[in-house]
Amino acid sequence: MAKPPVCKIMDYGKFKYEEKKKANEAKKKQVVVKLKEVKLRPKTEDHDYDFKVRNVKGFLEEGNKAKVTIMFRGREITHRELGQRLLEDVVKDVKEIGVVEQAPRMEGRQMYMILAPNPKVAQRARDLARQQALAHEKAQAAAHKQHHAPATDGAATPASEATPAAPEAPAAVVEAPAPAVGTNQ
Repeated sequence: MAKPPVCKIMDYGKFKYEEKKKANEAKKKQVVVKLKEVKLRPKTEDHDYDFKVRNVKGFLEEGNKAKVTIMFRGREITHRELGQRLLEDVVKDVKEIGVVEQAPRMEGRQMYMILAPNPKVAQRARDLARQQALAHEKAQAAAHKQHHAPATDGAATPASEATPAAPEAPAAVVEAPAPAVGTNQ
């Protein structure tokens, strides 16, 4: 909004390249949150329930969201309170690492809710992901450096100390005797 307007003469291709590079750097640092799903039934046994809840906790600790789905079959749909109770139990079991992002709701013959990691757990997951990304970049840089390093087998020798190449021997020329003209052999 300055008067007179300020303009900058620049290489547009270089400007676009730098903007793309900045966007890629920002993209590397962002963490993608995935939605993982665990399916239960109203008649799920205790051991299976514990196993599924352990999976939900693992998803939340990784920084992902978890969708817990209760599937009703046949006449089970008449006892929605069983599904509601099961979802409440899941919330109680993961309360220290997860919070309810979307309350339980019915959709057809399925009842589902979405859990998200606590802010502290999510921050830990993001930090861990960044550390892994940095370690991966360092490993790639080391591999790249090792791959492109000149091949040496010990100490490097200066050019003045290098053994001179043996002089080439003159090529031997062997001539076959020319056949005599007019004679049969």
